[in-house]
Amino acid sequence: MIVMRPRILIADDHKMFAQGLASLLEDEFDLVGMVADGFALLEQTNLLNPDVIIVDISMPGLNGLEAIRRLQQEGSSAKVVVLTMHADQRLVSEALRCGAKGYVLKQSAGEDLIFAIREVMESRRYMTPAIESEWQTTTTGAIEPKHFNLTPRQREVLKLLSRGHTMKEIATNLGISARTAESHKYEMMQGLGIESTAELIQYGIKLGITST
Repeated sequence: MIVMRPRILIADDHKMFAQGLASLLEDEFDLVGMVADGFALLEQTNLLNPDVIIVDISMPGLNGLEAIRRLQQEGSSAKVVVLTMHADQRLVSEALRCGAKGYVLKQSAGEDLIFAIREVMESRRYMTPAIESEWQTTTTGAIEPKHFNLTPRQREVLKLLSRGHTMKEIATNLGISARTAESHKYEMMQGLGIESTAELIQYGIKLGITST
């Protein structure tokens, strides 16, 4: 009896890291492809029909979370494991809400990734233990992770803000009033539970918004 090995697609814009992942996984899984941006991920998922997708959050063109959301909207059956350096609970929350079944930190990939793939193939959720521990604390305590979707206009404001533009320059660039631009910034900070512009910009960088 031939046992079919899970088919894996890797999405990460760091070529050497992606090649290292391929070496880590190739003994147990069939690697069907590697892509470096979110749009290529959507295209190759449709072409290759992988069982599991390993995806980074910060990628050019289309970030990992947006790519996961679109895959879900398109009805993809692939199980998604986010593999990232970001331990921010807001990103963990958003990844799971977008449809990811696993969340693994890159520094733990050697220990956790193979197990994560096995778990999601059995329709179980898996997180790096440190992430899981903090997740349980935040979701069972008084503070719950924020769920907040940026609107297209808010993404534009955040992109320009992250590139060093003033609010007046952003307003001029987008053809809106300075008051409206400030309102978009305020709504993002309130929705994400962020208290400073620097934190907001860092969140945008984590999501890869500055490169979209």
